[in-house]
Amino acid sequence: MTQLDISLTVNGARHELSVGPTEMLTEVLRRRLDMTGTNRDCGMGICGACTVLLDGQPVSSCILLAALADGSEITTVEGLERDGRLTAVQEAFLRHGAVQCGYCTPGFVITSTALLEENPSPSREEIVEALKGNLCRCTGYKKIVEAVEAVARAKGDGVGVS
Repeated sequence: MTQLDISLTVNGARHELSVGPTEMLTEVLRRRLDMTGTNRDCGMGICGACTVLLDGQPVSSCILLAALADGSEITTVEGLERDGRLTAVQEAFLRHGAVQCGYCTPGFVITSTALLEENPSPSREEIVEALKGNLCRCTGYKKIVEAVEAVARAKGDGVGVS
């Protein structure tokens, strides 16, 4: 099988890899780079468990060919914390009990982080819209939305997302 040489910056670290032409980014992150916070569930880009930031934008890594990410900067949930400290979004998810089983949490945290970077004061409707690509079978979304609202309110008080 033909291998393609790519270069990725994942959570600030540069990686030179050879990937198969049909290898998905999720598999590269999980199996090759040990970024297991990026979950794989549906394999169709509809559940959000595999969401990562690709050049600052949330994407479903389970449907993105790794070769198409060549030259990109990728942030996984593991790359959000700084100096061993959780971000405001991660803290809010814990504080508001928005984690339940935790399987979908990394995708929700990544998507919420991207939303708040783009729109520091989203309305409830904007939060719900931004999170529509992430599915949760445990929480009913109420606590997740409340956690994002809490971070937005705190940002308004001068507290940052990261």
